[in-house]
Amino acid sequence: MLLAIGFGVFQMLKATKPEKQSPTVQERVWRVEVEPVELVRASPELELYGQVETPDLLRATASAAAWVTEVQVQDGDLVEKGQVLLRLDERDFLPRIAQVEAEIADLQAQIESEQNRFETDKLALEQERRLLELARQGVARQQRLKTQKVGAEQALDEAEQAEAQQQLAVSQREMNIADHPSRLRALQARLASAEARLLELELEYERATVRAPYDGIISRVAVTEGDQVSKGEALARLYAIDSLEIRARVPAPYQDELIAALRQGEPLTASTTIGGERLALTLDRLAGEADPSGVDALFQVQGDPAVLRLGQLLTVQLERPAREAVVAVPFRAVYGGGRLYVVEDGRMRGIDVESLGTREGDGDEERLLVQSDALAPGDALVTTHMPNAIEGLRVEIINDEALEGTAGGASEAVSDRTLGPAADAVPADAASSGLSAAGGRTR
Repeated sequence: MLLAIGFGVFQMLKATKPEKQSPTVQERVWRVEVEPVELVRASPELELYGQVETPDLLRATASAAAWVTEVQVQDGDLVEKGQVLLRLDERDFLPRIAQVEAEIADLQAQIESEQNRFETDKLALEQERRLLELARQGVARQQRLKTQKVGAEQALDEAEQAEAQQQLAVSQREMNIADHPSRLRALQARLASAEARLLELELEYERATVRAPYDGIISRVAVTEGDQVSKGEALARLYAIDSLEIRARVPAPYQDELIAALRQGEPLTASTTIGGERLALTLDRLAGEADPSGVDALFQVQGDPAVLRLGQLLTVQLERPAREAVVAVPFRAVYGGGRLYVVEDGRMRGIDVESLGTREGDGDEERLLVQSDALAPGDALVTTHMPNAIEGLRVEIINDEALEGTAGGASEAVSDRTLGPAADAVPADAASSGLSAAGGRTR
């Protein structure tokens, strides 16, 4: 009986005990910000590192060995065309000029003397020939006398000797006249050489005063007053302000598109920042040589080049050829360099994109330009960076106003969501474990 009663009580208690409800798993919803996708035509920017250089670097050198008497400029001075930079001592030039001038005067006198000598020789030759004719007549007369046996043998010998001497005098005079052109050309050649030497010395003397050939900037002064310099020694360096350009290395993957743009005449602009001010540039040409790392690009300065200095290192932002249907996204929206997420029906959908480059957006915010056929205008792009974002993660858009007027509004995207504890970002421990704060596993 006791056993029966106990068993009955047990069955009654078992039948009347309250039923335990099974726990419900509630999916967590993450709060994110979005912005609508806009397809635009934009030029990706390429950041380059360049250096200021110039093809018109003047190296002023000493025209001759001399002493420096005056230096009127310093390194960094702005100079105007024709301005005196420095002077060399004129006493190192004038004595040599005077010496050559005296040599020229002597040669001119010798040429004049040679002309007079030539005229005298021509007149003397006539007299010499007349004397030769008289000597020949004397020989003939002595021969007739000898034939008639009235003349002496000695008289004939003396007459023949006089004839020979006169013949020699005529030949000498004729040779002097024939040599006149040669002697004259020799003197004229020496005169021309002396005159050329004089021009050279005068040019050296003129260059003893060094002047600026154009408006420019002094980049170096190598001497000071009292220095003794030799011919060809550097005195100062000067470059034209308007000739400054920027040389920057373009990586090999980008050089083909730049070459194509230049061939098509497409203008490519660039810019650099100096002292907080932006300086406009234009891609002028590519260097004539390249190597496996890339090719040098040369940029012309469109703004005021006076703010630049030769050898200055700059960061250049080059606008590459424009691309169609690209999207400018903040860097925080990019995962792994080539993946974005958009919100569809309250869940995140991943999209693989092609990164084209960077571009400065509104408010000087740098953005990444991407392209993908899967991106459509008005898509809700997730801009809240989540450490471990995954496909299908349930989200709540907290800036619905960003999608007003676009396809797929925020209220529609999350109309059937089940709300749980909200957070602005995925906690590291929850994201890594894949569990929501309510104990469910995210999908």
